[in-house]
Amino acid sequence: MIPSDFIDTLLRRVDIVDVIDRSVPLRKAGANYQACCPFHSEKTPSFTVSPTKQFYHCFGCGAHGTVIGFLMEYSGKSFPDAVESLAREVGLEVPHTGNGSEREARAAAPDLSDTLLAAAKFYRAELKNSSRAIDYLRKRGLTGSVAAHFGIGYAPPGWQNLERVFPNYADSALDAAGLVITNDAGKRYDRFRDRVMFPIHDAQGRVIGFGGRVLDGGEPKYLNSPETPVFSKGRELYGLYLARNAIRAAARVVVVEGYMDVVALAQHGVGYAVATLGTSTTPTHVQKLLRLSDSVVFCFDGDAAGRKAAWRALENTVGELRDGKEIRFLFLPDGEDPDDFVRKRGKDAFEAALAQAAPLSQYLLGELSVRHSPATAEGRAALVTAAKPHVEAITAPVLGALVRRQLAELAGIPEAQLGSLVQSAKAGTGATRGAPARRAFGPARRPPSLLRALLQGLLLEPSLARRHDLPSADVPGPEAATWNAVLSHCKEATGEPTTAVLVQHFAGTAHEAAIADVLALAADQALAADQIEVHVLAAAEKLRREAAQRAMDALLAKPYGSHTPAEIEALHRLKAGQRPRDA
Repeated sequence: MIPSDFIDTLLRRVDIVDVIDRSVPLRKAGANYQACCPFHSEKTPSFTVSPTKQFYHCFGCGAHGTVIGFLMEYSGKSFPDAVESLAREVGLEVPHTGNGSEREARAAAPDLSDTLLAAAKFYRAELKNSSRAIDYLRKRGLTGSVAAHFGIGYAPPGWQNLERVFPNYADSALDAAGLVITNDAGKRYDRFRDRVMFPIHDAQGRVIGFGGRVLDGGEPKYLNSPETPVFSKGRELYGLYLARNAIRAAARVVVVEGYMDVVALAQHGVGYAVATLGTSTTPTHVQKLLRLSDSVVFCFDGDAAGRKAAWRALENTVGELRDGKEIRFLFLPDGEDPDDFVRKRGKDAFEAALAQAAPLSQYLLGELSVRHSPATAEGRAALVTAAKPHVEAITAPVLGALVRRQLAELAGIPEAQLGSLVQSAKAGTGATRGAPARRAFGPARRPPSLLRALLQGLLLEPSLARRHDLPSADVPGPEAATWNAVLSHCKEATGEPTTAVLVQHFAGTAHEAAIADVLALAADQALAADQIEVHVLAAAEKLRREAAQRAMDALLAKPYGSHTPAEIEALHRLKAGQRPRDA
């Protein structure tokens, strides 16, 4: 884990304007900077970046966050990768609190990346020397430019070809990178032999592993790199680094099952496809995809294996859904994979099929209805029982409510009665740390309130919590909870808190939306810094008066003669306009 105090230090050292401007050209607009939002299509700029508060917000789609959140959303980086990237820019070394083996793995990562890059260059060079491998790719319809774009290579036959690249063939880095195997007898040999090689890249474009495809009918058909310090099949997606720009341009991403599917689709103009790496779709895969696009389409073969893989993808997806995001499922004709389909029918036919893909809710309830026919009471009971864990896993509140309504209709049960059987997921339980939340309809504009005014002032000037005795709120409700949480953190934080530090600290929590809303409103109002303190102190005094009035009303409501001496003293002090002593 990365210590929170390091995150705070990093946010104070990095300039969000510099980082965002490299990817999204910004122009000055008063005290802030503006651009057309990179996360949704628009003609009039509604994406605002505050250099003083180190915070970005889009008034169109509601995207918001710190510089860490921007790298996660825009570049598809994980939270640790975003932190590592920013830390390198400002010359900081990221400390970790993990165990010794984790630290050793991280220390080995740069050397493994260099080793894997050298192997990738060797495989690419060998492809030019193999007419057999070139013929295979040509028969699959690939051009040289597409093969070069994906860095496709060839591992020649033979047991120790990598010895030509690495004279120290006994180097343990070759084992750690998954390039060499040592058998029980101590003999070392290349893992990949006589295979077309597909390099796998991380979010920064570094080679972290390989997938090798046989040229004939040998087994296994595909051979992947093993788990290494830099490569984990459950975290990575083939082609994601190369597809990022196409994904944004198309406003969707297609998930397929094989390397050749990705490459063939790109060959025919569908550059926004990625593939899992011989494993089921994981929640981490889904999180990465939903950071890059609001629309994800899973594309599977129509056979039994494809439908089984689709159901596993659904099970790992429902907990990552957000309102405003769309996940769909496309099943191709039986016996055809995306490679076959696009070569036979072309890009337009494939994209037409994508447009007809079933939304997740439709696929979920439709599949369960096939397994448990609602034609009988027993079937409807089985349907509700089977749907229960999937529906309860949906954390998107609006979608979850709509799916429960559809399930109630299918089962012939009143929705209110179904509610006692199938609970809604708690809001925010599936949030990814640091990932900026998005709304489908832009930021909410709730009427101003005393607590929102206080929260806004404290977020803009967090040092006020230490310079003044600001009161906590003694009333129930989410606004009071957010105010109390932010006030407490400002008082107790190790270093001097800043707006960006607060935003990052509460990212992915129940308080994130309220914080984003009040900061967006502050950007609308362009509050002057010299007015913030006056407004906060005035609001704080009003909050105290309201609390005192409630306390006095509660005391006066008690029957005469039932007050304790301490309550009588408190009542006299309240009537005199003084704060009651702590009981």
